[in-house]
Amino acid sequence: MAEADLVLMVTAGRGPAECRVVVARVARRLAEEAAAAGLSVALDLGEADEAAASVLVALGGEGAPAFAAGWTGTVLWVDEALRGGRARRNWYVGVHRLAKPARTAPLSDADVRYEAMRAGGPGGQHQNVTESAVRAVHVPTGLSAIAREGRSQHQNRKQALARLSALLSAVADRAAAGAKRSEWLDRIEVERGNPRRTFRSA
Repeated sequence: MAEADLVLMVTAGRGPAECRVVVARVARRLAEEAAAAGLSVALDLGEADEAAASVLVALGGEGAPAFAAGWTGTVLWVDEALRGGRARRNWYVGVHRLAKPARTAPLSDADVRYEAMRAGGPGGQHQNVTESAVRAVHVPTGLSAIAREGRSQHQNRKQALARLSALLSAVADRAAAGAKRSEWLDRIEVERGNPRRTFRSA
């Protein structure tokens, strides 16, 4: 990963099933805000996924650490409809910054598809008019990572591949931790109260 790259985990911890719905919503909101801030984003959540116990979000770009700091902690999502209008309406999930993976998942060139795209976002005229951004797609899993901060496709291809590799490593680390699920959940316990951010369903 580049120096500014990092991985966040959005997690329901030991929360009820409804918190898994909120995890997916918060991960998407986080990714949308990161992209709007000009950061490169990769997450292990498909478009059709409506619930997840945890979601990994990889961020890249010079502003990634500061952006992540504004999200790390507890997120409160207020939604009375999640439990059919019954009493509970406050749902808490946690956002944790993960340590950089100790290993990097090996990637075969045959397993990665590259797509050129408009860079977009902050960065001036050069970014907006050239197809310098690159999306790297891991074909076996469908996971993808985007790099747009470089000035050339070559630079962004390298960054996207590194970001995708980091995301795959984090996914593998999470799967391995599943064997020690109780210990893992203790590490990512969600604090109820003192939310860093609050969202309300429309």
